[in-house]
Amino acid sequence: MHDKTLRGHAHSTATRRQMLVGAAALGLSAGASMRVAAQTYPSQNILLVVPFTPGGSTDILARLLGQRLEGALKYPVIVESRPGAGGSVGVGSVARATADGHTMVMGHIGTFAVNPALYPKLPYDPTKSFEPVSGIANVHNMLVVHPDVPAKSLQELIDYAKQNPGKLNYASGGIGSAAHIAMVALADRAGITMTHVPYRGTAPAVTDLLGGRVQLTFTGAPNLLQHVEAGSMQALAVSGSSRLKSAPNVPTVAESGFPGFEASQWYGILVPAGTPKAVVERLNTEIRTAMAAPEIAERLSLEGAEVWTNTPAEFRDHIAKEMVRWGDLVKRAGIKPE
Repeated sequence: MHDKTLRGHAHSTATRRQMLVGAAALGLSAGASMRVAAQTYPSQNILLVVPFTPGGSTDILARLLGQRLEGALKYPVIVESRPGAGGSVGVGSVARATADGHTMVMGHIGTFAVNPALYPKLPYDPTKSFEPVSGIANVHNMLVVHPDVPAKSLQELIDYAKQNPGKLNYASGGIGSAAHIAMVALADRAGITMTHVPYRGTAPAVTDLLGGRVQLTFTGAPNLLQHVEAGSMQALAVSGSSRLKSAPNVPTVAESGFPGFEASQWYGILVPAGTPKAVVERLNTEIRTAMAAPEIAERLSLEGAEVWTNTPAEFRDHIAKEMVRWGDLVKRAGIKPE
């Protein structure tokens, strides 16, 4: 009986030893696979999907980043617009793409923080369908009005809106877009009522504002600065915590009577869930290096944006917090998709 016990113990020890050796081999194999993935990536052209129409801030930033990444990755970065359903069409297509790092999406406050509350059935899960790589930029929204609107300041606009409830029409790039949500947040704080006119993208919204068919918008500054400088629009405020270097005379909303107000847009790169960690880390390194170039910071500053990069974990945490913040506003305001 004692011999049987010893034999059993010896067998058990041998089995555990084999399991440990096997686990170590698997670990070495996984590590080797990660190194191979990093060394062989990329092996073909890279697709960067913009889930909105061309001409908006998302498109501008994607092309700027794509140009920088091409030099580092030695393969073309093809920027492709896939608009629809508030960006859900384009983001959903990337969620279904091969998880090898050759397909990326330009993530945005709208598609990753607002849409989960706005659309009951998205073609992607904002937290499970993707691996966050890095943020790239923050873009301040700028509140602008057509010159025919009798307001030279945010307070004058609010006074006019209260005297004419529902008569002011504001444009956005679509229901649930960053411009829509920013204006809802402002109207909620100011206690005013305006009529929302959603468009299929920022570019047509800006075109109709220039033509006087709508009276105002509260969208990304890069789309508006040239028109403000030309006198085609009057800038009343910006949504960030500080003024823009490119428009130093335009006060923040917080300065204009609403302390703590901030509703800027953020942008970042994500890849399909399951993309090798080594590839995600390589992309993170290249993106942060590209965005750290002084000329990039200067270019973004001139266009009303600022560089904003982070680790994959930090970007994931930011998305989670933003989903709660803006999801609560969507529900409280009763915003519904078209």
